[in-house]
Amino acid sequence: MKRGYRATATATVALTAGAVLAGSAFATQAQAAAPPKPTIVAKGGFVMNDGTGKTLFTKAADTRRSTGSTTKIMTAKVVLSQKNLNLDSKVTIQKAYSDYIVSKGASSARLIVGDKVTVRQLLYGLMLPSGCDAAYALADKFGTGTTRGARVKSFIGKMNATAKSLGLKNTKFDSFDGIGGGNNYSTPRDLTKIAGSAMKSSTFRAIVKTKSTKQKVTTKSGGYRYMAWTNTNKMLSSYSGAIGVKTGSGPTAKYCLVFAATRNGKTVIGTVLTSSSEANRTADAKKLMDYGFKL
Repeated sequence: MKRGYRATATATVALTAGAVLAGSAFATQAQAAAPPKPTIVAKGGFVMNDGTGKTLFTKAADTRRSTGSTTKIMTAKVVLSQKNLNLDSKVTIQKAYSDYIVSKGASSARLIVGDKVTVRQLLYGLMLPSGCDAAYALADKFGTGTTRGARVKSFIGKMNATAKSLGLKNTKFDSFDGIGGGNNYSTPRDLTKIAGSAMKSSTFRAIVKTKSTKQKVTTKSGGYRYMAWTNTNKMLSSYSGAIGVKTGSGPTAKYCLVFAATRNGKTVIGTVLTSSSEANRTADAKKLMDYGFKL
């Protein structure tokens, strides 16, 4: 072997070794810089970058679980997807809606029979105080059929058709509000995708980031009254950059939260399902958003 060739080969080996060492050191630095994956109490969790769709965190993200009132995200999405939607059209509150609330012991927007409430106001009543009466009114209004039962069934069908159109294979609805017959489920990943899709609506975004509202509604006698609603999502007041989305709870669902926040132009969105308390649900969501913003 010629001396020049040997020297070149030796230099190449040295350079290669140096590159490997440098690459190894760089990889070690990168690993050291990555934040530790958080531990959450919730049985399921998922977080993604809403802008890129990149998954940032998973914990049993595709395990089907009861969703409680986070179901109402889809209720709102179906309403807002209606063709030629008039948000200012009025719906007369029926006795059936208040009877339903009483029979189920359900969360309520305290709608009063005979009042005329706009679709937009019903959406606030649905998403802020988590009104199951508002959910019923919207399902009755936007379902099709000659009876209330048929209209509600039709509306739930639209919820399931929308889930299918989003490519979700682990989501099924048997109610308009999350109080179902045991066949109402989704996953952290699917619920996050539903919320991300709903957040494309400026009306939806405006509603879910509202901490409280006072709405003027028309009474049965033609007068008016004010309805005051406060958002059940405490994250709006306790987490910098929070922009939504929806709480949920129930005997099977335990404590759930679909959350979103924007900081420095980056939006993270995610879900925790089956946490053990309201405090733990909040702590879980904060951990996951903090983690998402660090990545």
